[in-house]
Amino acid sequence: MKTYTIGFTQKNARKFFTLIKQNHVVRVVDVRLNNISQLAGFAKLEDLKYFLSELCEAEYMHATELAPTKDILDAYKKKIIGWDAYEDKFLNLMAQRNIERLLKPEIFSGGCLLCSEHQPHHCHRRLVVEYLNKCWNTPFEVHHLI
Repeated sequence: MKTYTIGFTQKNARKFFTLIKQNHVVRVVDVRLNNISQLAGFAKLEDLKYFLSELCEAEYMHATELAPTKDILDAYKKKIIGWDAYEDKFLNLMAQRNIERLLKPEIFSGGCLLCSEHQPHHCHRRLVVEYLNKCWNTPFEVHHLI
């Protein structure tokens, strides 16, 4: 089972939607806490839903249960905690939420986790797919679209 991840920063709309379409993504699973920020440009909720449907024939799904809490995110952004502490806190949060029981693997088959970070190495979308791969018996092959 293939799944993808993508960040929208450092990409213009042409590159972003081309990557989604070329990889035959069927569903974008938005794992951002805030999907209506003016800073999101083409990746704001209503615009993103429209463009995914019209340009890529892909669905949109917002999964806040796969997002960090505001407290965890703010502490990392304000450099109160480093990446290692952020990762620990977020992994514990996913375990507390039992995300592996909330969502079905089928959601991620041909799906793509969306966040803002350009690279996946310091982004929670990578942590989500790694966590779920450890929990589920049917692991998926992950491709990070950059």
